[in-house]
Amino acid sequence: MFPALPLRARWTAMVIALVATGSVVLMYLYNLENGRYGDEAATAWAMARFFTMLTNLAVALTLAVAALRRDGIGPAWIAALTLAMLLVGAVYHTLLSGITTFEGTGAWANQGLHSFVPIACLLWWIAFAPKRGLGFRDLPIFIVWPCVYVAYALARGDADGVYPYPFMDLGAKTPLEVAINLAGLLSVLLIGGVIFVLAARFADR
Repeated sequence: MFPALPLRARWTAMVIALVATGSVVLMYLYNLENGRYGDEAATAWAMARFFTMLTNLAVALTLAVAALRRDGIGPAWIAALTLAMLLVGAVYHTLLSGITTFEGTGAWANQGLHSFVPIACLLWWIAFAPKRGLGFRDLPIFIVWPCVYVAYALARGDADGVYPYPFMDLGAKTPLEVAINLAGLLSVLLIGGVIFVLAARFADR
């Protein structure tokens, strides 16, 4: 049982959840219309390869639950999920934004996935998320979801030769290069986790 969220926190959480869901749906329809991956099932399966899509769906589910339930939400998971969304935005805007060009609804969906939702999650965490009890013992939680995703994405890539991001493409890079890239990202997440814990302790005071 966690502290109940105030009404403002709950309705803003629902707004973010709806935007995250809508952005994923818009991108699905855009990809389907442009025949980027094939038919409906192939498009859904291809999009499920990306950390961005899966993390936005996790945000949508988590914040929808936060909006609908009366007994709040766990501070460690929402902090870890917020950091994961910040990683989505940071990696996209620094490394990936020039790879694919989107137009029309695709451009709106892309900005929702990589800009609006990460920023909104951070602001929601600062303003409303429960922070009491978040400590350094929770640091492993900040890398659980990314580690699960990496294992999943590499397994899919090994099976069909398609990797979602250039920095983890074993078809173009050596295993050592990929390992160094992924270790760097996980290190960033752990450092980010420390910052979140310190921020939570400051806010708790």
